[in-house]
Amino acid sequence: MSTPALPFTPAAVIFDMDGLMLDSERAIIACLAEAARERGHDLPELLWLSMVGHSEAVCRHLLDEAVGEVQREQILQRSHALYDAIVAAGMPHRPGIIEMLDFLQLQGIPRAVATSTRRPLALKKLEAASLLPRFDAICTSSDVEHPKPAPDIYLLAARSLGIEPSRCLVLEDSPTGVRAALAAGMHPIQIPDLLEPDDTVRALGHLILPSLDDARALLERRLAAPLRD
Repeated sequence: MSTPALPFTPAAVIFDMDGLMLDSERAIIACLAEAARERGHDLPELLWLSMVGHSEAVCRHLLDEAVGEVQREQILQRSHALYDAIVAAGMPHRPGIIEMLDFLQLQGIPRAVATSTRRPLALKKLEAASLLPRFDAICTSSDVEHPKPAPDIYLLAARSLGIEPSRCLVLEDSPTGVRAALAAGMHPIQIPDLLEPDDTVRALGHLILPSLDDARALLERRLAAPLRD
């Protein structure tokens, strides 16, 4: 089946971080699961997957429902310690991210990050992964009142770049992030990582591609077209 053409020429590209640029969702889940097991809780994988793409407040609530507030805090403290060691070593990149960033830089297209991670950790992860200098703006959940799926963080990213939201392309892996981008009036491409889009997500009508390489090929074809919008 042929890939649909990109319907517009982006003036900027905004990136989610975890699961899209960094192979961190698996690491986060592994650290949480290990911390829970150490405290005698063998929690189902579906619980961990339900946290993907959501804010820290949502994840805390889900853990509260599963184990209670006291156990939740102990699990989070231990998982943070496990995760910090992975972050310090430099989180592995998702396939195709360097090629995508190289291509956008060569084309002179501005780039921003819009992540549900808090600012101190987001900056630490991007720096350790040698990605921080590649972006013109870094927007985190620390910088907005309402997290994804609210549009706040994507609207902030557009303002930071000085680009109208309707001219921004968003690259996301999670349904929560896709909904945030659509609510901001942007054009998301979803590249699923741990969560495959179900019928409800597909009904949103956005582009869904297998990889960042496919998204880059779509951009290359659009930018090579004789007529630009």
